[in-house]
Amino acid sequence: MEKVKQFIDNDTITGLMAYDVVIERSDSGMLVARLEAPIMRTLEDKDSTLLEFPKGFTAYMFENGNATPTSMIRGDYGVNYQKKEMMVAKDNVVVENVKTNEKLETQTLYWNQRKKKIYTSNLVKISSPDKLIFGDSLTAADNFSHREIFGIRATIELDDDE
Repeated sequence: MEKVKQFIDNDTITGLMAYDVVIERSDSGMLVARLEAPIMRTLEDKDSTLLEFPKGFTAYMFENGNATPTSMIRGDYGVNYQKKEMMVAKDNVVVENVKTNEKLETQTLYWNQRKKKIYTSNLVKISSPDKLIFGDSLTAADNFSHREIFGIRATIELDDDE
C-alpha cells in the first residue's frame, strides 16, 4: 500500500499526461477561452509548470459571454508557460478572426495571454475576403482585430469573381 501511495502522491509525480483535453478559462462567470488538444503533458521544473501539446491544439476566444468563438488559434505543436502566461505554437499555425473572416498562417507564433498579443518573426500569409498579404513578421491582438505587418512582400487584391 505504501508503494501505491508514493506512486500517486502529487509530490512524487514530475509530469502527467492527459488525452482529449478541454480547458476552459472564465472571467466573472463568462467563458473567455477554451483550449482543446488530443494530448497534453505537464512538465515541471523548479520555476514553473509547462503544458505541452505534442499533437497540436486549438484555442478559441470568446467575447461578451457569446457561445460562438470570435477567434481561434491552432498549431500542430504547442507549449504553454503557465506562470508567464505565454504560449508558443509551432508548425502550420493558423489564427482566424471569425467576425472579419481573416486568417493568418505562419510557422511559429508567440501568444502573450496576459497582454492579449500575438507575434511572429516568421513569414506570414494573411487571407481576407478581398485580399492576400504576405510579410516577413507580424504583431497583433490575439483576436486578430488589430495588426501590424512588417516587411510586406506582396498584397494581392482579389476580385469577387476569383
